[in-house]
Amino acid sequence: MKSAYDLAMERLTQSDPTAGKPLTAAQKGRLAEIDRVFKGKLAEREIFLKKQLDDAWAAQNAEEVDKIKKQLASERARLDEERETEKERVRRAK
Repeated sequence: MKSAYDLAMERLTQSDPTAGKPLTAAQKGRLAEIDRVFKGKLAEREIFLKKQLDDAWAAQNAEEVDKIKKQLASERARLDEERETEKERVRRAK
């Protein structure tokens, strides 16, 4: 008798047969490259926005501080989403 987990895994395999295949060395290398590139992009944006944030703090501009914090969070989320999308393309490539 199969457990609920085993049945769910079978259904998942039937719906996407390529999901369980191991990654090639080239795909692993490309995934590492994507992580490195997006880590650099994130660092670049953080440096730029933290400079603005420090300036806003120095000027005691609370509205600007909140705006920059929201922008920083938005940039992080956007870059994370782009990174995951790119990585998923590599994983799906044959």
